[in-house]
Amino acid sequence: MAERASQAGLQAILPAMPVDADAEVLASTRLSDDYCVVAFRAPALAAAIRPGQFVMVRTSAGNTPLLRRPYSVFERLRDSNGEVIGFSILNKRVGVGSRLLYDAAPGMRVSCLGPLGRPFSSATGTTEAWMVAGGTGLAPFATLSEELAAAGVPRRLFYGARTGSELFCLDRFERLGVNVVLATEDGTRGEHGRVTVPLARELGSRPASSGVVLYACGPEAMLKAVAGLAERYGRECEVATERQMGCGMGGCYSCVVRVRTPEGGSRYARSCVEGPVFRAADIVWEERPA
Repeated sequence: MAERASQAGLQAILPAMPVDADAEVLASTRLSDDYCVVAFRAPALAAAIRPGQFVMVRTSAGNTPLLRRPYSVFERLRDSNGEVIGFSILNKRVGVGSRLLYDAAPGMRVSCLGPLGRPFSSATGTTEAWMVAGGTGLAPFATLSEELAAAGVPRRLFYGARTGSELFCLDRFERLGVNVVLATEDGTRGEHGRVTVPLARELGSRPASSGVVLYACGPEAMLKAVAGLAERYGRECEVATERQMGCGMGGCYSCVVRVRTPEGGSRYARSCVEGPVFRAADIVWEERPA
């Protein structure tokens, strides 16, 4: 009896087993010449998704590209009765695979494996949650905002990009009651500068006892800066890393992140298995080529 109870408790905290879904493309909504949101019908996969997890998408039935591509889950899709029927991804057209998704037509069938990876921790009991997104790092925060709203946690989104034309989907967050703070490097929308500038100012204006928790996703330089601010102001912080992944299941060791060990040393953790979400304080932030 005790053994069965222990196993049940373990299953409650482990991510769900991944589903290899033959997903139907419901829509590909173009946001710009390079960005789009692709919606898939995949009820079993979508119902198991937790904020911060990802899917591996096979963008072609042939061998070009050969490997699946990792995408953070953007939204859960629901029917008129509120039942989860699918999910969406935020796609930027860069290489062969992302170009195929950009051109995807409704009715197209796509193999999607997921959900994969470690999700964000629950924010139950948090006074306030601040999400920090850079570029396509916005993706995991739609599902996180939905979960935070259900838990009654006040939310803020600090969202930055190079230019105002690369800020998308703000209406989705506003509908969820998220307080959005914008920043662009060229000053065309929101505050002029990097998104960490208003973040630092707001953190500095709040006492350490205010209970703000940080979640971040975006370029590694931004994650490193957010982690530094979290340490300076004594805030808990989780980051969703953006590593290239060959398999998404931990077999190829292509997505390692250097993390600290309890003994004071360090080791390499596979982002697709132990991440993509890590405690910011656990990561050894190495200098990487520009």
